[in-house]
Order: sequence, then C-alpha cells, then structure tokens
Amino acid sequence: MTGDDGYSALEETALRTRYRSSFARDSRMGYYIAAAATALLAYGLWHLGFSITKFLHGIANLGNFVVLMFPPSWGDTASLFRFVKALGETVAIALLGTMLAAAIALPLSFLAANNTTVSQILRFFARRSFDTLRGVDTLVWALIWVNVVGLGPFAGVLAIAISDIGSFGKLFSEAIEASDKKPVEGVVASGGSRLHAIRFGILPQVAPVLISQFLYYFESNTRSATIIGIVGAGGIGLQLSEQIRTLEWQTVCFIIIMILMTVSVIDLISTRLRTAIAGDARTTI
Repeated sequence: MTGDDGYSALEETALRTRYRSSFARDSRMGYYIAAAATALLAYGLWHLGFSITKFLHGIANLGNFVVLMFPPSWGDTASLFRFVKALGETVAIALLGTMLAAAIALPLSFLAANNTTVSQILRFFARRSFDTLRGVDTLVWALIWVNVVGLGPFAGVLAIAISDIGSFGKLFSEAIEASDKKPVEGVVASGGSRLHAIRFGILPQVAPVLISQFLYYFESNTRSATIIGIVGAGGIGLQLSEQIRTLEWQTVCFIIIMILMTVSVIDLISTRLRTAIAGDARTTI
C-alpha cells in the first residue's frame, strides 16, 4: 500500500529506522511547542485576572438580565417607528460606507498589485497605506470622525469607508495578482493598450471575486454600524445605547431581535447572490 505522501508502509518504516534521530527531534519539537503554548495561555489568563468564580458569577448575572428582557416590548407606536427608522439608517450607513470604500479601493488596488502597478515605489506606499487604514479598528475611526464632523450617520459612513479601504485594497490587489496572464497577453498581442489589458483581460476575471467580497463586507458592516452607533455615529446603536442606559431591558431585547433579523435577511440575500455570481463565473469559464 502507498500512503498519501507517495511512500509505501515498508519504505516509511525503513526511513524512520534510518533517520530515527530526525523523526525523534521533530516529535520532541512538537511537544515543546505545545508546552510553550500552554504555558503562555496559563500566564495570560493569570496576568489578566481570569477567575472561574468570577466567570460563573457573571454567567448567573447574565441569566438575570435574560429574565428581565422577556417578554420583548417596543413601547408605544412612536417608539416602534423610531426604531425602524434607526435600523434603516444603520443599513444605509453600512451600504454607503462599503460602496464608498470599494469605489476608492478598486483603482488603488491596481497600483498595489505587482502585475499592474506603474512603479514598485507606488506599490510599496499603496500596500503600507492599506496596512495603516485597516490596522485601526472601525470603532476607533468612528470616535475620530465623530469629533471631526460631529454626531450623526455621516461619521459612521466615513468610519466604515476608511477602515474598509484598507481591507478592500489588500483583497482586491491579491485577486488581481492571482489573475491569469493569458487574457492580458491576448489583448496586448491584438494591439490593445495597458488600460485595455486591465479592462478586458483582468477585470472580467476578478469581478466575481470582488463582488463576492463586497457583499460579505456589506453584511459584516451592518453589524459594525450597530456598534459605532453607540459612540454617536447614528443608527440603531444609538437607540440601543439609550435603552440600556435607562435600563429598559424589554426594549433592549426587541431592538436586538430587530438587528438579528436584519442581519439574517442580509446574510441570506448575500449568500444567494454570491452563489449566483459563482455559478455564472463557472459557466463563463
């Protein structure tokens, strides 16, 4: 019999016998790594004050909050309309922020891709700029933009857009670098320019991947827009924060259910669109 690595059981036994010290050293190295990781985990838990007693006490408190949240209630009709409007604002923040980020990141990603950049210096600075933008969390960007442009959904759109430019730039440029060279060579051989090669040789290949990534980030940013609303960037997060502050736990539960239902619907639609796009791409190929 031949194993997955191409060696028969007899050959593997012979190799282990001949190079017993090497196999033993590799085995010991695995134990050392596992022991070091375990020690690091134990030290981290101790240093951060992890306590089983506190954890179990916290679980008990969480159960008390859950009891206070039921049954869910939206209060009066005016409050319901206010929550629905705020939730729509959250979805709009996520959509506009994601669209703005994708529109800015797409042309910049061609500068960051090795096979389409006009200069390695520009590629280096584009890559490092993407690293810088995505290295700062969306919540931090929201705090910055709230102080720059004031409270409201505009700050939320800017926070999501700035953070996602870095993520989209990295993902888009990697997709461009992974594209097949043959269509590009065909466009150039037929007399096309560099822009023609990008438009007709690269974009048709990477478009399904880019759209799929856009849909995924829109879904993820809907959740992020809820969090940044708590710090004043508009949307349902602001309403959620207000209800928590006034200890209206039944209303808090209703808002959470609204958010979960919205994210589930967006996830379902995005999944179906990504599946359809992937199927169209396979049919084209």
